[in-house]
Amino acid sequence: MTGGWNFVDQLSFLWPWWVILLPLPWVVRQLLPPVRRGAPLAVPTLYVTAREALKTMERLPVHRVQRFPIPIWAWWIWFLVVLAVMRPVWYLTPTSFMQEGKDIMLAVDLSGSMQKPDMHLRGASVERLTVVKEVVDEFIAQREHDRLGLVVFGSRAFVISPLTYDHNTVKAQLRDAQIGMAGENTALGDAIGLTIKHLKKVGKHRGVLILLTDGANTDGRVQPLEAAEKARAFGLKIYTVAIGRSHAGGGYDYDETTLKQIAQLTGGQFYLAHNPEQLRDIYEEISRLESTVYAVHHYRAHTELYPWPLGVAFLLSMGVAFWYSRREGG
Repeated sequence: MTGGWNFVDQLSFLWPWWVILLPLPWVVRQLLPPVRRGAPLAVPTLYVTAREALKTMERLPVHRVQRFPIPIWAWWIWFLVVLAVMRPVWYLTPTSFMQEGKDIMLAVDLSGSMQKPDMHLRGASVERLTVVKEVVDEFIAQREHDRLGLVVFGSRAFVISPLTYDHNTVKAQLRDAQIGMAGENTALGDAIGLTIKHLKKVGKHRGVLILLTDGANTDGRVQPLEAAEKARAFGLKIYTVAIGRSHAGGGYDYDETTLKQIAQLTGGQFYLAHNPEQLRDIYEEISRLESTVYAVHHYRAHTELYPWPLGVAFLLSMGVAFWYSRREGG
């Protein structure tokens, strides 16, 4: 039973409406009048007068050609021709593919303050960057169908992994990132501006940026709020994430007011993480907010079958023609 359904599912016709041609020979035969045929002409001989010959011809009846049924072989040839015109196709096993996901850029602060060992991970004190690497690595694993890129910034900003579906490359670049490789200061505006420039370069007019930092803007050519205005005009949504603990005097290194304004201007959100658990929850929430309903599409390759009925019709007609020629010749 299952095999039958699979057969029906795989066989189809591209032009099924041409099935209306099937009764065409019968319709034509019914509409066209039969050919009328007179009696054989009686030629008067030398012994018969013209008047007698005329009377003889008037007495002969006029016969109508008898309607013979259309031969079975003719119906089969016509059926095969119509079948070919309907373009039968045989579909192969469907091949599934996923709709493209989102373009997400990850910006990570590599300034000198990211080496502070004020985070606790599995019972040990670790640097801020160590926690960030682990949490962001988990985030990358969740975005299976998205295209991801990585920007690092300190005194300057650099794209160390362009947008790509090769997430292993992004993870490797993140693991190899070191404190101070982009300078000791913090250029928030440059990180945003470089992200916009990269998205334009790859032909994208929108995207998502997750900007993580533990400090205030202290360097760079572009001011953070100026860059945020450009991001809003470009269609870049920015999530700002601040990480770190307070100083002994109760203050923080990051500029919460500026980070909140960047997020508000671009339609994103601001988050604050004091420990690895909070940072992990933040990235999981961003992953939920930026979730995509992936549509599964199917591509079905197919093979045209019309040459087969057309070929059989040709061979059958050749066979009929050969049989008639032999019969007439015999």
